[in-house]
Amino acid sequence: MIHFLTRFLNKKTLRNPPATFRVLMLMLAICLYGTTGFLYFELPLNPDLTWLDGFWYTLVTIATVGYGDFFPKSWGGRFVVGTPIMIFGIGLLGYALSLVATTLVAAKTKEIKGMASFHLKDHLIVFNYSGLAKVERVLGELALDDSIDIDAIVLVDEHLEELPSELQKKGIHFVRGNPTRDETLQRAGIDRALHAVLLTRNPTDLASDNLNVAIALAIEGRNRRVNTVVECIDPASEELLRKAGCDRIVCSSRFDAHFISQELLNPGIQEVLDDLLTAGHGHQLYLVPLTAAAKVQDLILRCKEQGHLLVGVSSSERRIQFNPPADTQLAAGVRVITIGRSRIEQL
Repeated sequence: MIHFLTRFLNKKTLRNPPATFRVLMLMLAICLYGTTGFLYFELPLNPDLTWLDGFWYTLVTIATVGYGDFFPKSWGGRFVVGTPIMIFGIGLLGYALSLVATTLVAAKTKEIKGMASFHLKDHLIVFNYSGLAKVERVLGELALDDSIDIDAIVLVDEHLEELPSELQKKGIHFVRGNPTRDETLQRAGIDRALHAVLLTRNPTDLASDNLNVAIALAIEGRNRRVNTVVECIDPASEELLRKAGCDRIVCSSRFDAHFISQELLNPGIQEVLDDLLTAGHGHQLYLVPLTAAAKVQDLILRCKEQGHLLVGVSSSERRIQFNPPADTQLAAGVRVITIGRSRIEQL
């Protein structure tokens, strides 16, 4: 083992050392030269000097600070030690600082271009960049509700060349690559993610549904714990997405038809629906789990006490009943549909 490490270091480090290693060795050599040279020439004139004083003089000279607390008085200390340190030390320091700046810029550029890997936990991954406005609306709505604690958000897209500056300011991470491949999912941290949102890449192209099916299969194949919400265009794709293991499916075309027809039948209904669906203002619709059996009339009173209005019930079979009779007995486990300003955790 020791022989293998010696050969590896001899080949990789000694024959072709990296720039940081060369700078470190040169900096140590200059510090050693300056410390020993300063003591060699100045110690006879000042017997109280220590190794720490020589090292401090070398650092101050390299940094061009020049405090003046220690300075050479002998000819050798000034021209044999001080002058080389001034010339080579400041040049080496500038080169070292340029390496640090280059490394930081390269790391930032790599992250913006989507080439970095992220080791996050319990984060949200958004797949497919379908436009800045839509992505900002989705993330903005999630940020307004405290029911989901998201530490970080990662955007995954194959065709986006650079993360928009608007998303950079929000602290969004970016991974560029094919979202159906394990390498891309691994860089996004899918194994430790808590939520995943699959947007349609192109709302006018039905092939976007096929892509989301493939992404959903890739996600469920690596992490079944992640909560996936998928957007689709064709209602016929819902069953296929459900078989792929998606937790929730949103068919945008189906809701568009509903909004158009309802706006025709009830002018102004879209403003009402917008107020109920957004968390930015007004009242919102909430699904509150029922922890114990109770009658609707009792739940109506409990909701009023918390500033909510009970409008319906959603059973475990996804059956929804609006305006249920007051004497209806509800079992534990169903979800009560309420309207209010803030979320009720449970009833």
